[in-house]
Amino acid sequence: MTESHISLTQAEWSVMECLWEAGPLTGRKVTQHMEQQNGWSRSTTLTLLSRLEHKGAIESVTTESGPKIFSPLLGREDAALRETEDFLSRVYQGSLSLMVNSLTKKQAISREELVELHELLKGLEEEKHD
Repeated sequence: MTESHISLTQAEWSVMECLWEAGPLTGRKVTQHMEQQNGWSRSTTLTLLSRLEHKGAIESVTTESGPKIFSPLLGREDAALRETEDFLSRVYQGSLSLMVNSLTKKQAISREELVELHELLKGLEEEKHD
């Protein structure tokens, strides 16, 4: 499975966040973090690590002293882009403008966010003319 096709569950996202923030980590460190953060048991976290490794989102290396060290293979930006594309396709039939319209009707947009969006759109328009 290639990186672009990896889909993560909410629980898997939690483990990935831990690895993105502090990785590479031993399984013990990940399980301790998940227990503190979410109240998960050791076996729950180890199951999620195994699933993530099977999906190709992380890798583990066994050190000479014994513990496995887990590292993310899937980048946060790549994962976020995939989830965003899936959401946009599923909920808004792929229409970014429909999504933005929907969000701005129900939620106030700050002046700073509006300026950022304008600059982003201006940059995209310039790219198309180059």
